Amino acid sequence: MAKQKTIFYCQNCGAESAKWVGKCPSCNEWNTYVEEVVRKANEPIGNFRPVTSEPRLIQDVSPTIVNRVLSGNGEVDRVLGGGIVPGSLILLGGEPGIGKSTLLLQLAIRLQKKLLYVSGEESAEQIKLRAERIGIQSDACYLLAETSLDLVFSNAEKLRPDILVIDSIQTLYSDRLDATPGSVSQVKECTAQLMKYAKQTHTPIFLVGHINKDGAIAGPKVLEHMVDTVLQFEGDRNMVYRILRTIKNRFGSTAELGIFEMQGSGLREVTNPSEILILPREENMSGIGIGATMEGNRPLLIEAQGLVSPATYGTPQRSSTGYDAKRLNMILAVLEKRLGLRLSQQDVFLNIAGGLRIQDPSLDLAVCAAIYSSFEERPISQKVCFAGEVGLGGEVRSVNQIDNRIMEAEKLGFERIYISRHQQKSEAAIKAKLEVVPCGKLSSVFFSSTGIFE
Repeated sequence: MAKQKTIFYCQNCGAESAKWVGKCPSCNEWNTYVEEVVRKANEPIGNFRPVTSEPRLIQDVSPTIVNRVLSGNGEVDRVLGGGIVPGSLILLGGEPGIGKSTLLLQLAIRLQKKLLYVSGEESAEQIKLRAERIGIQSDACYLLAETSLDLVFSNAEKLRPDILVIDSIQTLYSDRLDATPGSVSQVKECTAQLMKYAKQTHTPIFLVGHINKDGAIAGPKVLEHMVDTVLQFEGDRNMVYRILRTIKNRFGSTAELGIFEMQGSGLREVTNPSEILILPREENMSGIGIGATMEGNRPLLIEAQGLVSPATYGTPQRSSTGYDAKRLNMILAVLEKRLGLRLSQQDVFLNIAGGLRIQDPSLDLAVCAAIYSSFEERPISQKVCFAGEVGLGGEVRSVNQIDNRIMEAEKLGFERIYISRHQQKSEAAIKAKLEVVPCGKLSSVFFSSTGIFE
C-alpha cells in the first residue's frame, strides 16, 4: 500500500511546511503547526467527472448574458451587484452572534426558489424556532442538519435545489481526509468540492465562515481566493445596526454596502440610512458636524461628534471611534498649524455616530468642523453639511461624485453645503435649491461671511 502523504499546516493563517516549526514564519504565531493527512492513498480527487476543454482565441469567445436571481432583499442585491449570479460561490463572514444565520435564513424563506439549507451547528428544530420568530412561511425551503460533505452532495443530487446554503464551512468534513473538521486541509477540500459543484450545476452556494481573533475569516487565506464573492457582516452587538460590506466580488463593485436594523423579528432593511444616522436635536450642541460621504454608489450623511477638553494628565489623549486614528492626528496638526488652535494640551475624542467605520476622506471637513466647534464652544447650524478632503496645507480638496452628495443633502432638508472651490461645476450644483459654498482653505470655511455657526 502506498504511503500516506502528510504535511504541517498553520491553524492560524494556513501556511504550509514540510516539517514542524515552533513559530510560523507567516503570521509569527507560536505552536500553531499541526500535522495533517493531505489525502488518503489511492483515493480519487473530486466527486465529479472532469470537464474537457480546449483553448480558444479571445475573439472567438462569445460573452454570455448573466441572468441574476433577485434575493427579495434590496440591500443584499445591492451588495451583490444586482442579484445572485447562478453558479457563484459566496462567502459570508462575521463575528459570533452578529446575525449571519438570521440573514441567510431570511433569504432562504423569502426566496421563491427551491433552497436547501444545510446546518452543521444547529438542529432542524432550532432553525424552525428561528423561522417562527421571523414570522415568514415558505414551501420551498428544505432543512438538513448534516456535517458530512458526501451526504450533503447525495441529498443535493436527489433534491436538485436552485440555491444551496452551508452554515458553516468550518463544520463540514470530507471522508477523503483524515483531518478533523475545521482544519486547514478540510476547509480547502470542502470548498474546492463545493466550488466544483456550483460551477458544473450552475447552483449558487452561500457559505458561512467563522472569523479569528483578528477579525479575518478563519482558515487558509486561499479560501477567500477560491470563492467568487466575500461579504463581511459587521456591527456592534450592543447596537441595532448591522453593515453588510463587500470585500471581494467578481461580478460587481467591491465598494457597496448594505445597512440593516436588528429587531426582535429579524433583520430589517434600512433603505434611507441618512435619516436614521442623523438624529434630530431639540437644541444646538457644539462639537457636531455633518459630512456627506459615499459608500460605493450610495451617498450617506454622517454625524461626526467631536469633544475637546483640557488634558487632566500630562499626556493628552487622542481617541477615535469609526475613524482612522492616524488621520485624526494629522487633522489635529493641520488645525493647530493653519488655524492656530492650541490643541497640544487638549484631550480630543472623535466618534462617528451609528457605529459606522468610515474611510472616505471627504469626511475630513466635517471632522475639522466638529473639533473646531467643540474647541470654541460654538454650535454649528443644523442646516449645514460638509464634503471635502483636507490637505496638509489646510486646503480643501475636491471629492468624487459631488452631485450625489449634493442631491442627498438637499433631499434631507439641508440649506447649505461646503465643498472645495476646485470642484468642477456640476449640473446638480447649479440646479440645487440649497446653497453650495466653494472654499479653498479651512480659514475660508470657519471665518467666511456666510458663517457655519448659529
